[in-house]
Amino acid sequence: MSTPAPEVLDGQRSADLRRAARALLAEPLLLARGARADEFRLVRRHASDLRDWFERNTGWALRVDAEAARLHKTPGLFTDATHPARDVTRTAQPFTRRRYVLLCLALAALERGESQIALGRLAEHVVLDASDPQLIAAGVEFSLERRDERLDLAAVVRLLLHLGVLRKVAGDEDAYVSGAGDALYDVERRVLTGLLATRRGPSLVRATAHEERLAELTEESALDSDELRFRAIRQHLTRRLLDDPVLYYDELTDAQLAYLTRQRAFIVARINELTGLVPEIRAEGIAMVDPHDDLTDVRMPEQGTHGHLTLLIAEHLAAAGRPVRTDELHRRVRELAVEHGGFWSKTARQPGAEPELVDRALTTLEALGLVLRTDDTVHSRPALARYAVGETLVLDAGARSTTRKAKKQ
Repeated sequence: MSTPAPEVLDGQRSADLRRAARALLAEPLLLARGARADEFRLVRRHASDLRDWFERNTGWALRVDAEAARLHKTPGLFTDATHPARDVTRTAQPFTRRRYVLLCLALAALERGESQIALGRLAEHVVLDASDPQLIAAGVEFSLERRDERLDLAAVVRLLLHLGVLRKVAGDEDAYVSGAGDALYDVERRVLTGLLATRRGPSLVRATAHEERLAELTEESALDSDELRFRAIRQHLTRRLLDDPVLYYDELTDAQLAYLTRQRAFIVARINELTGLVPEIRAEGIAMVDPHDDLTDVRMPEQGTHGHLTLLIAEHLAAAGRPVRTDELHRRVRELAVEHGGFWSKTARQPGAEPELVDRALTTLEALGLVLRTDDTVHSRPALARYAVGETLVLDAGARSTTRKAKKQ
């Protein structure tokens, strides 16, 4: 028997709504043009339902117009520095403090500027703004005469091009870096004005300390009733489950843990219905696992030398069952290079490469909520146990072979 038309339409609508929600979670700024134009149109078609869901369950505002869709995401934890902005080139280098400052200065200059700007002219505005006494007192100073400073500004511009704030008209960033040319851009003002995701304008913030300024920027209205307090807790928990690899119970306040204990089934069901993420519930916490593996900026396992080494270090840490010093991991990598070097890149096998290899692996594990680093010591977190390797088991005398199996995500 054929499926009734209304059921087919409802199923298609639910599937499209899920695709739209996943698109926003993967890329909170979608443009009407470019590689993700189809996803933008899908979000625009379902904007009303998406806006209601995110506002009610996360407190994130969704703004959609003819040019862009912007989900104003704010993190559940402002202390998590494991997911930085990155260079959009293949190196994917994380932004340094200087690049973040340049990004803010460039956005301020573009906000005041005209509809078109040259890279050289943008550099002049940045240098002028960097002469502010408060910035100088904070150790911020740019002349953009050195090549490394121009490389940083070029990285900022490439990020703004990727976000759609700028659209290239002519020229090339590399020519500007080498001093042999310039580049010209259109400024997409509607995308620019929607970029900032705060509840209060920065000019209204009076605090000076970094943590206090973040708190003021994202401060919610006074929670003067149980209903508002419960809503704030639900939104915080949903943000954590959507954004963080693992939500550990020991990171929650007593009130948050009590609410999650009562409402866990409801919260995870709402997330699963919209996004397709599947809850993995353990004694220590909850992870919303993505069967399609495309809603993360950090993957594990991953191909290549670094992906292989990260898995091996994860196995070592999980088997240790105790805090491990980084110098012990350096020695372990030297041993692994002898055992697996034939499959690794040449640079990874060179003596002295161990510190960089270990740091890169630990950065991945930390971003996935699997380890914590304190000084020169690495502490395993409960979710790391999923990468432990079990001992060989002999099932019966007639078994042809036994193998060790690694648990995988």
